[in-house]
Amino acid sequence: MSAKTMGRVALLGGGPGPADLMTVRAYRLLHAADVVIADRLGPVDVLDELDPRVTIIDVGKRPGHHPVPQHEINALLVEHARAGRRVARLKGGDPFVFGRGGEEVAACLAAGVPVEVVPGPTSAVSVPQAAGIPVTHRGVSGAMHVVNGQAELGPGTLAALADDSVTTVILMGVASLDRIVAGALATGAPASRPVAIVESGHTPNQRTTRTTLRDAVDDARAAGVSNPAVIIIGEVARADLLLPTTLDVPALAV
Repeated sequence: MSAKTMGRVALLGGGPGPADLMTVRAYRLLHAADVVIADRLGPVDVLDELDPRVTIIDVGKRPGHHPVPQHEINALLVEHARAGRRVARLKGGDPFVFGRGGEEVAACLAAGVPVEVVPGPTSAVSVPQAAGIPVTHRGVSGAMHVVNGQAELGPGTLAALADDSVTTVILMGVASLDRIVAGALATGAPASRPVAIVESGHTPNQRTTRTTLRDAVDDARAAGVSNPAVIIIGEVARADLLLPTTLDVPALAV
């Protein structure tokens, strides 16, 4: 296929949800697209702004429900680009942080389809920030470890959970919280280690549950914690680290 008729694919990191947290480049490419293949999370409200002639394909996954398998998503990207269309693959967070962006890039390259990746604020950093939690903080935490909560706890994750100077950030981990807590305690993490669970970060429904490893499972159950949520385990999750304990804000603006 000639370069004139070949379309292209842009993997857009949409950030945690609000459209104004997208990069300018992602916003421009989204509005220039002929086809948008969109996930469930991220700035989906911005889709209402698009020209009615734009084809929007919802491939959003939910816990335990993946209506469009990844290989079919890859095929859609290639199919529409080969038909000469500009394709925007809209994702929440950053495409390369548990977003399967690497798989989609590989599929495009294997098919000879031009592809670019536009970074976005990952929820591993932006959602804790919305609740006033810095993932690193001088004198408190000098490293962060990002975990897919659906995966098994490997040696690196267990070591991070036991390390006083590391912040462990868990994505997609609500259903696995009891297993994660048990693994942390068994590895030597103190039961008093602070834990924060931030639901629906950067939205009007944002809510933070502050607890400790000892009480995290019970407190999460009592609060009715649900996805989407980011779990932060480490000293940076102390309620009084940055904010007065009486202050509860939907998003921290500094």
